Amino acid sequence: MRDRRTTTGATLAFIAALAFGVGGAVAGGVFDVLEPQYVAQVRSLIAAILLSAYAAIRGVLWPITGVWRLVVLGALLASVNVTFYIAIERLGVGPGATVQFLAPIFVLVWIVVVRGEHVSGYAWVAAVAAVFGVSLVTEAWSLSGGDVVGVTAGLASALLFAAYLVYGEVLGRDHLPATLGAWGFIFATMIWAVILPWWTFPFDEAATVVPDLLVIGIIGTAAGFVIEFAALRVASPGVVGIVATAEPPIGAIAALILLDQRLSAVQWIGIVIVMVAVATVERIGLAGAPEAAPVT
Repeated sequence: MRDRRTTTGATLAFIAALAFGVGGAVAGGVFDVLEPQYVAQVRSLIAAILLSAYAAIRGVLWPITGVWRLVVLGALLASVNVTFYIAIERLGVGPGATVQFLAPIFVLVWIVVVRGEHVSGYAWVAAVAAVFGVSLVTEAWSLSGGDVVGVTAGLASALLFAAYLVYGEVLGRDHLPATLGAWGFIFATMIWAVILPWWTFPFDEAATVVPDLLVIGIIGTAAGFVIEFAALRVASPGVVGIVATAEPPIGAIAALILLDQRLSAVQWIGIVIVMVAVATVERIGLAGAPEAAPVT
């Protein structure tokens, strides 16, 4: 039976994937000028500034309780990016992105093993189909330098992404999306400053792509994450994770429109598979996931 909360959460998750996909397409052009890790550092800073201001204006900047829990969130946000960029550097963009999107399957395993809840066969099929579709969109078979370090980083990124989805749902019970986004990126920015001290940042190169960096930071980071946090307040992280696999197909279509990057027939097939999987889980949910707190 169709569940309104699941539908709302899936819709929000898809909008977040749309924002991430557009941001990713723009970032693809920026990587020719600025290395990925610096793009990640800047997007985190832009999101921290924007979301802090937004939360302050709404009067929800200061967390109700458990600041240390938001430090963990910031660590997860930074760690997902670090491991993801190691994976794409060692494996190539397509394979690295595909490995990260194993996260929804890890989330479903957690729901079954840890929560002891039932996940329907349809949901499992949708999750596996979504990952398979992503592999077609990203052309995951084109390994550019696969090794143990790259695969390990990719799996770590997938596990951390899964942990972020599960943890985001937990934090959403006590904190509003704007609060989570603001403090998550404040602490993520602090962590990035330790990993990449600002005096080493290539400001001259970044100055040539400021408009693109603003799009990545505002649409592809700040807006995307706040909407995704809102999705986690009304839908299971399993549902949000599967819908999140729409990001690579959306990014591919955005790159086609913005960067004139052509798509092969196989990639179009992958896009269709992912969208069918997303529509399936939006329709049926996980058949047993508990309801989360309402969005306020």
